[in-house]
Amino acid sequence: MNLEYDSVRSVTEALAEPLSPEDQTVQSMADTSPTKWHRAHTTWFFETFVLGPHRPGYRVFDDAYGYLFNSYYDAVGPRQPRDQRGVITRPGTDDVRRYREHVDAAMRDFLAHGVSSEAAFLVTLGLHHEQQHQELVLTDIKHVLSRNPTRPIYGKVPYAVATDAAPAPQGWTAHAGGVVEIGHDSAAFAFDNEGPRHEVLLEPYEIAQSLVTIGDWLAFVDDGGYDRPELWMSDGWYAVQGGKWRAPIYWDVASDDRSIFTLDGSVAIDPSAAVTHVSWYEADAFARWAGARLPTEAEWEAAAPSPAEVGERDAGGWYGTAWQWTASAYVAYPRFRPARGAVGEYNGKFMVNTHVLRGSCWATPPGHARRTYRNFYTPGSRWCASGVRLARDAT
Repeated sequence: MNLEYDSVRSVTEALAEPLSPEDQTVQSMADTSPTKWHRAHTTWFFETFVLGPHRPGYRVFDDAYGYLFNSYYDAVGPRQPRDQRGVITRPGTDDVRRYREHVDAAMRDFLAHGVSSEAAFLVTLGLHHEQQHQELVLTDIKHVLSRNPTRPIYGKVPYAVATDAAPAPQGWTAHAGGVVEIGHDSAAFAFDNEGPRHEVLLEPYEIAQSLVTIGDWLAFVDDGGYDRPELWMSDGWYAVQGGKWRAPIYWDVASDDRSIFTLDGSVAIDPSAAVTHVSWYEADAFARWAGARLPTEAEWEAAAPSPAEVGERDAGGWYGTAWQWTASAYVAYPRFRPARGAVGEYNGKFMVNTHVLRGSCWATPPGHARRTYRNFYTPGSRWCASGVRLARDAT
């Protein structure tokens, strides 16, 4: 466990290295957070939920950090508002690095002497939580840099993710429907929202073998997709009008030289690549325009291979390219119970006004994907690395 702890956290350290000390102090939207905040928050998680309760005599690094780096755990105490994380100019990145070193040293000593089953669970939860923030670091950096008119280049990420993996040839896979089981059912780690495993009745359906491509989306744009209210949910149409959406968030389609902003800067549009960074509103409107629909999360899980079968960067885009929006609202599974204590706020309290995404994306750390994973965002979210896989009723 000690080696795993070090290897997971070293990725977060590496992700932040290319940034100068205060590069991400100013945010461009409420959903993004500075890189140093992500690093400090994941450190705070281990300090607050593992070391504080389970290592006698542990002394917190700085009493003020509990307020600054708590994310949404109301049971733990008050916190800096999410949309104001970018104004935390102090502590600086050197202070955050010292904080991590302090907690890392305490964690290594703690783990070296054996831990209880409860503490082991919290350590494992913290490691997977850290991986979630490794993804958020990259998507947040991408969004912030995209708002810089000089279009700066971040460069390659430490674990060689393929950001433009070409989808497999288009086609449909039929599923007979019937009663299927979904949800986590093994001794391996899963977040509490992935269970309990339960039965779902599905009607016969077909699901696309690959993700929607940029070329597909260009046809939607050129056909006036963003100007046709009949394609959109009411709230989605308001978002289109209010945000003046004309294409996915990182696209430049105003000139003949259409381009997309990436971590490698602005690049020419590749019609064969999968479309990413689209909201649920956009995904739903596109599906309607295409004469299809979004799959439910149960349909997605029943049809999807496991990462062990196809790999975490598969050609069909099930994993490693883009999280895929589903038609399913993010709600509790039957018999769901959140974990005891403050960590019970991890997932359950967000089961309202959000939609489920399945799979994984170009920014997901290796080893973090699984078939039962339930990601979730509000329907207007565009900066997350989200894409589209279509479904349709069986004819």
